[in-house]
Amino acid sequence: MIVRQFISWVRTAPAGERAEATRALARAWLISDLSDDDRAAAEGALLMLLDDASPLVRKAMADVFARSVDAPPAIVAALAVDQASVAVPILEHSPLLFDADLVDIVATGNCEIQCAIARRTDLPPSVCAAIAEVGSPSSALELIENPRAELAAFSLERIVERHGHFAAIRESLLELPDLPVKLRLILAEKLSSTLTHFVTARDWMSAEHARRVAGEALERSTINIASHTRGADLVALVSHLRSAGQLNAALILRALLSGNFELFQEALVQLSSLPRNRVAALVYDRGGASLNALLAKAQLPKSTFAAFRVALEASHEVGYIGTVNGATRLRRRMVERVLTQCETAPTPETEPLLIMLRRFATESARDEARMFCDEMLADDFVHMLDAHATVDAIQSADQFAAYDDELIAA
Repeated sequence: MIVRQFISWVRTAPAGERAEATRALARAWLISDLSDDDRAAAEGALLMLLDDASPLVRKAMADVFARSVDAPPAIVAALAVDQASVAVPILEHSPLLFDADLVDIVATGNCEIQCAIARRTDLPPSVCAAIAEVGSPSSALELIENPRAELAAFSLERIVERHGHFAAIRESLLELPDLPVKLRLILAEKLSSTLTHFVTARDWMSAEHARRVAGEALERSTINIASHTRGADLVALVSHLRSAGQLNAALILRALLSGNFELFQEALVQLSSLPRNRVAALVYDRGGASLNALLAKAQLPKSTFAAFRVALEASHEVGYIGTVNGATRLRRRMVERVLTQCETAPTPETEPLLIMLRRFATESARDEARMFCDEMLADDFVHMLDAHATVDAIQSADQFAAYDDELIAA
């Protein structure tokens, strides 16, 4: 009887009052001890209200049923495909939605809908993959920052491919502790490309100059990433560099001159297709002919052979102990030695190599100057702390002596 009266009243009541009454009816359906007839009548009334012209009414139902496992499945399914203001709480929280339904809604929904799904707890890999494949940048960011989302490696890679040029997404991805090194490198490539287009669009640099600067920055980032990579991850990183066309003589020589012997050796393994122990034996052979044969097998330019030989000789003499920042910066002593040796008999073929080595020398000198200045500032800070500590100690001693004098006088 009460439900019949409700149905009669709700047809003419204002939208706000209809919404509050609908909220009360939905709660009664969930928690009240209704008879079977009243429960069936209440559900019928709620189903009828799905056609209400005001979204306030439907949102009232969504707010009540969003987190309940006992909500009417038919009503939840209808609310899930309603407009965003109604569907969001259902999509974000309802335990009654199936994975296939969520995947379909991701494919057809707008950004707000996709973001709501991306915030769900215990989000399965299939839904994560759908968001990674067709989701908006905002939904991808929500997905990355959802600690309960089961993001597979291929979904992460797809997000990087589609949205890696967005700064917020790059930052969130780089904060993931288990992000594959391959994806870290792709993000560095995305950033390099974005900066290149930015400076050329504003005529701050010529396109050629911007590409060269960005390329050198990308090489430094690659060495930095590789310096923290070992084992199978390093193999995968070098494989990616090779497939992307970035495993060239400049990068390999930079790795060697930065003290990253592991990257240098793995690059020769993959380029030459020789066994790892064989490559190691040829690299450590100081005869020269064996190394030249290895570099030729790796299809590196013949004009670079002398630079590699001198760099290896220098590394054998000085070793890699004390390499700054885990083999990430060019070592000035090695660079200058290679440059000096290569400048003794320049040829037209070696001119590009000499230009590159001179840039390496400038870069290593600037890095060394920065480190020197940083160390000076750090020393000054320590001395300042020591001076303050000495003054504080003297003041404390003076105060204690004055207090002691007062006790004696008393």
